[in-house]
Amino acid sequence: MELGKIYFFTATINQWLPLLKDKIHSEIILSSLSFLAKKGLIKVYGFVIMPNHIHLIWEMLEINGKEMPHASFLKFTSHGFLKNLRSTNLDFLEKFRL
Repeated sequence: MELGKIYFFTATINQWLPLLKDKIHSEIILSSLSFLAKKGLIKVYGFVIMPNHIHLIWEMLEINGKEMPHASFLKFTSHGFLKNLRSTNLDFLEKFRL
C-alpha cells in the first residue's frame, strides 16, 4: 500500500474461523483502528466486521515507526486475539489446534 491513497482492504481470520463473533475480538479491532487514527497514521472511511473477516475503506497517512500502518494493525490485532484465546478460551484453541 502507498501513503495518501484510499484502499478497499479485507483481512480474513486463518481458516475462516468465526473469531469475530466474540465481542472482545471486535473491540480489539476497533481499539487498533482508533489508536492508529488518533495518531494520524490512518483515516478510516468505512468498515464492516463479519464473523470471520473485516472490510475496510481506509487511507494510510504516515508510516508507523518502521512499518506501514496496515502492518501495525494486523500485528496488534492478531497478537490481541491470540492472547485472549490463550487466556480465556482453551476449548476453542484445542478444537482448532491453535
